[in-house]
Amino acid sequence: MSLDFHWFLPTYGDSRLIVGGGHGTPAGVAGGDRRASISYLSSIVRAAEEFGFVGALTPTGAWCEDAFLTTAMLARESEKLAFLVAFRPGLISPTLAAQMAATFSRHAPGRILLNVVTGGEAHEQRSYGDHLGKDDRYARADEFLSVVRRLWAGETVTHKGRFLDIEGATLPSLPDPVPPLYFGGSSPAAGPVAAEHSDVYLTWGEPPPAVAEKIAWIRELAAQRGRSIRFGIRLHVITRDTAAEAWAQADNLVGALGEDVVAAAQEGLARSESEGQRRMLALHESNRRSGDWRQARNLEITPNLWSGVGLVRGGAGTALVGSHSEVTDRIAEYAALGIDEFVLSGYPHLEELYWFGEGVLPQLRARGLFEHGTTDAAAGNVPFLAAGSR
Repeated sequence: MSLDFHWFLPTYGDSRLIVGGGHGTPAGVAGGDRRASISYLSSIVRAAEEFGFVGALTPTGAWCEDAFLTTAMLARESEKLAFLVAFRPGLISPTLAAQMAATFSRHAPGRILLNVVTGGEAHEQRSYGDHLGKDDRYARADEFLSVVRRLWAGETVTHKGRFLDIEGATLPSLPDPVPPLYFGGSSPAAGPVAAEHSDVYLTWGEPPPAVAEKIAWIRELAAQRGRSIRFGIRLHVITRDTAAEAWAQADNLVGALGEDVVAAAQEGLARSESEGQRRMLALHESNRRSGDWRQARNLEITPNLWSGVGLVRGGAGTALVGSHSEVTDRIAEYAALGIDEFVLSGYPHLEELYWFGEGVLPQLRARGLFEHGTTDAAAGNVPFLAAGSR
């Protein structure tokens, strides 16, 4: 069995510290100090594809650059890496979304994957002119994806539903291959839509028992529809030659956070409608209230799973922290539960990619869990890694 790995493109900026953003975090909280230029993002893309990563998740929201436009430019700066483009049904017509994906596929075959994001923050949705409630957004996504799937199959689509009214829609060219759909969501309304439409169900990084429950939930819903799907997990990583070095870096990250920054971020995140976000907050809530979050190890919620990122960042708020061997063990543990794909990131994204690529991927390859890529070291002289650091 070979696992698939994706990295992350920080289209809102990068930093040697945690960068806030998404799911209700106020603008400017824990902002990045590295500009998300095409040049910088390209360096991440090229390193990821040489290490053998399958794709790179590109986020969507008012707090970052547009994912479709950014990745279209980056496709010309790389050769084979796919882009897991996040987009929101309801902010674009299904016909246009299907056409955009087909166009991307025509110019970069096999290099577009789509991450369906229904939107967890009502105030942000309203800023785009979308005033539907959360459950209705999932219901609309169901209609939306049905239309998209039919268009990709070459049908002429006329659809009059509760949310969408489409008449005589066709595509000038069909995507080949058809982009796989990635879908996440922890609320009851999310499950049936994910089971009906997703090729890969994504969860944020929760303790293994909670992840196992989600897999069983979606797998059963998919089986009821005669479908089988893959499963992925979204995590940050801090991996070093020794566990002590990794936890020292985690200490550096939380040590740079002020009480006011954490409080402002948490106030925004508490307004989120997302069930997944609620679950992320619960992982560090007691430590935040007691004030002992400044010691990173206090936020270790299960072996090597750290909730410190979620102090100021919305969305995925946990990281795998430890030695290369420990991180490899945790990945193998999630894989044994049924996780097929890992969407990873770290601060800064370029340097942490090298730590993971040079330290963890060789161990996964030795265990028969990773078969992609042709090298354990991406091209180029990387000054921030000492010689022999693997």
